Amino acid sequence: MQALKLVPTIHYFDTFKDFNDEFKLGKGDILVTNEWMYKPYVEGLGIDMPVVFQEKYGMGEPTDEMMDAMKAEMDKYEYDRIIAFGGGTIVDCCKVLACEIPDKVADLYTDKYPCKKIKKLIAVPTTCGTGSEVTNVAVASIPSLNLKKGIATPDTFADEAVLIPESLQGLPDKVFATSSVDALIHAVESFLSPKASPFTEILSKEAIAMIMGGYKKIVERGGNTKENRADLLKDFCLAATYAGIAFGNAGCAAVHALSYAHGGAFHIPHGEANFICFTEVFKMYMRKQPVGKIQEANKIFCDVLGCDEAVVYDELDAFLGKILEKKPLREYGMTEDQVATFAKSTIDNQQRLLGNNYVELSEEEIAEIFQNLY
Repeated sequence: MQALKLVPTIHYFDTFKDFNDEFKLGKGDILVTNEWMYKPYVEGLGIDMPVVFQEKYGMGEPTDEMMDAMKAEMDKYEYDRIIAFGGGTIVDCCKVLACEIPDKVADLYTDKYPCKKIKKLIAVPTTCGTGSEVTNVAVASIPSLNLKKGIATPDTFADEAVLIPESLQGLPDKVFATSSVDALIHAVESFLSPKASPFTEILSKEAIAMIMGGYKKIVERGGNTKENRADLLKDFCLAATYAGIAFGNAGCAAVHALSYAHGGAFHIPHGEANFICFTEVFKMYMRKQPVGKIQEANKIFCDVLGCDEAVVYDELDAFLGKILEKKPLREYGMTEDQVATFAKSTIDNQQRLLGNNYVELSEEEIAEIFQNLY
């Protein structure tokens, strides 16, 4: 069994200026970012390269329409390297835009064309959650097909991953919460995956401990604010990448698989969509297989929370609720009729993820989870 594969070379810098000094950005590069990240960290450096602001082509998570529009703009320039300086949306978009697109992006997601990388990609994450800088997964919604799907091929890896904790300073409170909760779930799901190895397990457990420990300090300081997490950004940045390496090798599972149904239907931020079904999935796991590796994960949570395993998921919901509010799906617009629809969609479209489950879940059990979340 393959134990660990890491494709991007990982770099660490304290500031974007330090990164630029070593990588010498300029002619032959194109920067894809957000204007609110460009102005404080890049503009003053006077780098001569074209800049594409992702928000001009669509808001929220990636869509094929967003990427088609970005490609049309990027095609106006000659470049060899794409610098993806942003959150998961930008990094995932650039994984696809670094590939040859004969007609339109949707053709890659519907397997009409294979992914073939033609540009170098440097991924510089500005959130502490997706781990996208070290994985080959590029998720997008295809509105015309009412589909949310991921691509994962050798050609969708970044060539270089660059970590700069400075870039996390301006994160809005909710974005910090949704992205870091996503990283926590990456770590836990990859730890329980049947594809986990001793190497990924170390990274998963360290990420869980770092994120939960950071959350505990934030809660003790009064809650999720910029000031209360200022000295923890390096830990959260590293933990997200540890979790990214772990799930890039061992995979995510049912939490992510279920989240695509309601996340896509109601445009819920990815980390929030995962958080909604996190503990409910784990309650189902415990019901089916309470003795085993899941007990190791539970112990990490119990040690931080100071509780018994019998109440760990209730306590975890209450604790994480101090970082990110958890709401029932009906508050997002879900109807009870969609319970069966979402369960079937998960079974039909998310086998890539469901294959990594701690224990197998049937369509009926997935429907039960959605019913409990409704």
